[in-house]
Amino acid sequence: MKITKVEALQKIANRIRMDIITEIYYGKSGHPGGSLSIADILAVLYFNEMNINPKMPEDNSRDRLVLSKGHASSALYAALAEKGYISKDELLTFRNINSNLQGHPDMNKVKGVDMTTGSLGQGLSVANGMALNSKMDSMGYRVYCILGDGELDEGQIWEAAMTSSKYNLDNLCVIVDSNGLQLTGETDEVKGINSEDVEQKFRSFGFNTITINGNDIFSIINAFGVAHMTKGKPTAIIAKTIKGKGISFMENNVAWHGKALNDEEYKLAIEELMAKEKEIDREMEGDN
Repeated sequence: MKITKVEALQKIANRIRMDIITEIYYGKSGHPGGSLSIADILAVLYFNEMNINPKMPEDNSRDRLVLSKGHASSALYAALAEKGYISKDELLTFRNINSNLQGHPDMNKVKGVDMTTGSLGQGLSVANGMALNSKMDSMGYRVYCILGDGELDEGQIWEAAMTSSKYNLDNLCVIVDSNGLQLTGETDEVKGINSEDVEQKFRSFGFNTITINGNDIFSIINAFGVAHMTKGKPTAIIAKTIKGKGISFMENNVAWHGKALNDEEYKLAIEELMAKEKEIDREMEGDN
């Protein structure tokens, strides 16, 4: 079932954020910043965009998602739990030694995970293979690949981008989580790839490109609509996001790239997100 009401998707994204920080709090490790930044994108993908069914997780006709930035696994697990692939209780086992929910997603252990990821730079190559298979076998499914902006430092990304273009993979949609921060600092300082360059780079590799506010539900929906209408070339959505989005003391703070919350931080974060949920509920009531 697709949910098209923007406020409903905002509420789902907010619940995904709650689960992200709960996973990381209980797991005592993880990557909150870049997980929180993609919550809105995942809410739209799983509840408005992708052709998927949690009761048939291995259906060959399903759309695929490759989370190339696999360290943001807490966001993926939260979305899968919200959609019904896994239980919410299982999220509390995040990164435990015997848990299926490891720090990087494993397709052999978690229903709904389409590709095991974690080694940065490899996801787009895999997504190409999936998209090419869909075309060769006339399957009709679409493939989505979420990249980190720091991940664009990897040369394999650009080799893969040439392949996407060569084979006219118009059933492939790349989403770049362009939050401007990576492990050691700002992306434009680490290797000189600033966010303003990214769209031009993908365009030069033969992609249809769109730059949007990646934390705005309406903009995300519209961008996927453009991707659907684009024929003969892949699409790259440059999603300008805020690292740590939704939690004031984490936003645009590189220190929260890979860091767990203590008791007080967890309490404050939950309070902020609960206040946001009440705000969304009031907006939804006002629309009725």
